[in-house]
Amino acid sequence: MRSTAAFSLLCAAVGVQVAKAQSSTASALPKASAVTNNPPGLVYKATLPAEAWFKPAYPEGGNVQGEITAVATPEQAGVIFQVKFSNLPKAGGPFTYHLHVAPVPENGNCTETLAHLDPTIRGEEPPCDPEDAETCQVGDLSGKYGKIPEGQDTFTASYVDNYASTLEGIGAFFGNRSFVFHYSNKTRITCANFAPVAYGSPSESTCEQPQPPATTASGAPSITANVTVPHSTAPTAVQTTAPAETSVTTAAGSSIKAGGASALALAAAVMFML
Repeated sequence: MRSTAAFSLLCAAVGVQVAKAQSSTASALPKASAVTNNPPGLVYKATLPAEAWFKPAYPEGGNVQGEITAVATPEQAGVIFQVKFSNLPKAGGPFTYHLHVAPVPENGNCTETLAHLDPTIRGEEPPCDPEDAETCQVGDLSGKYGKIPEGQDTFTASYVDNYASTLEGIGAFFGNRSFVFHYSNKTRITCANFAPVAYGSPSESTCEQPQPPATTASGAPSITANVTVPHSTAPTAVQTTAPAETSVTTAAGSSIKAGGASALALAAAVMFML
């Protein structure tokens, strides 16, 4: 009886120490800075190539199809990401994707994109806690907003990330970098470079701050993700509510209003994200 009680006390003590260690590790992680001055209207897109870098993933040819599109929120705080993938591998998931430090070279070698975008030098371990996104690597998009399940042919997601940036000259800028699509074992299947594709004129319009994504109790952002939506489903709707005002609804659930001709420029920037 005494030995059983002593063992129970020992287990309880070990549990307390483990919890303290985990809490200490989380509090010791560097925190990324939220970016609040992203250039408005500038759209970046990275589109995957026709052929995979890792040929065994598609032995008969082909690749994951799709793209990641990004634009600053109208108030310049955070970046709206739209992720669209199809023709996903049949096995090897859950799949991950990250912003990487270096661009893809002309030969398409995904290993030359180097490590994840990580201006705080956090490292990959411990794994990203989506409930505490500011402590994750800036480039760990799937860590913060969800991995891609195995067994699906398509995947789409929209979210606002507060830490990646479209502002040149800072460590969180990804516009001259790349993203890489991985197997769960970290093998790099395919990759693509970001490049600017459009520039609207939101400075000429009056924009309302979009509603932020729903948050958990700890304040971490939740995302809208759908692994079965067909690739042709339009994530953006443009609706004219009155001759003097146009409402643009983004895939992130944000409503942006602008008057007159300036609304056309803002709508054009959003439509590039399709």
